[in-house]
Amino acid sequence: MVHIKTDTQLEAMREAGRVVAQILTRAREAAAVGVTPRQLDEAAREVLSEAGASSPFLNYKPHFAPTPFPAVVCVSVNDAIVHGIPSAEPLRDGDLVSVDAGALLDGWAGDSAISFTVGEARAADARLIAAANRALEAGIGAAVVGNRIGDIAHAIGTVCRTAGYGIMEGYGGHGIGRTMHEDPSVPNEGRPGRGMPLRHGMVLAIEPMLIAGGGDEFRHDADGWTLRTTDGSRASHAEHTVAITSDGPRILTAL
Repeated sequence: MVHIKTDTQLEAMREAGRVVAQILTRAREAAAVGVTPRQLDEAAREVLSEAGASSPFLNYKPHFAPTPFPAVVCVSVNDAIVHGIPSAEPLRDGDLVSVDAGALLDGWAGDSAISFTVGEARAADARLIAAANRALEAGIGAAVVGNRIGDIAHAIGTVCRTAGYGIMEGYGGHGIGRTMHEDPSVPNEGRPGRGMPLRHGMVLAIEPMLIAGGGDEFRHDADGWTLRTTDGSRASHAEHTVAITSDGPRILTAL
């Protein structure tokens, strides 16, 4: 079931979104050569505590997971695409890092992700990250009243494929509201004009995930959470929580 939010509820979701934006800002500032992903998780916990918010990630256990997720952010490094469990392995110069964060505040959820390089960036990584951001922008641009879910999917997929990158099959964005994951699903590739019509008050987490090698294949790590490219190529993830409104898309997780 798709839950339509009132304008008042969208304002409440915006407050949760601000916390998510603050988490990602703090994590990005803390990330450096020698810093561990676990330290980024600690920084995120501090932001949640300061805001009086909680994490929808911590102890989350979907059907596919063997154990509850043990952290408040996902930190995926290099060939890890998404759902990376923050480790004690120090970040190295040139690492490509994706941080996915969520927050629950006053009963409403926010969800967002960024990718960046620690230290000196490879040119190929900079292009990959830029393409993920362009794909996110294209998806948000298609998130208007009167369009359909397929229009968002097509916009994202066109950017990804034109740039020569792969797309994880079966993974994409989702509705969001009282919980982190709600209907509808938002694929990262699809046909325009298809799928559910977009209405004022719908809220979607739009999140392209790009694979540098151009293939769509991925594998699960032994931890049951981390999704990793099968060809060893790097990956990038970008995400915002976006409200569909009569005045156009509104990014609820912008800083």
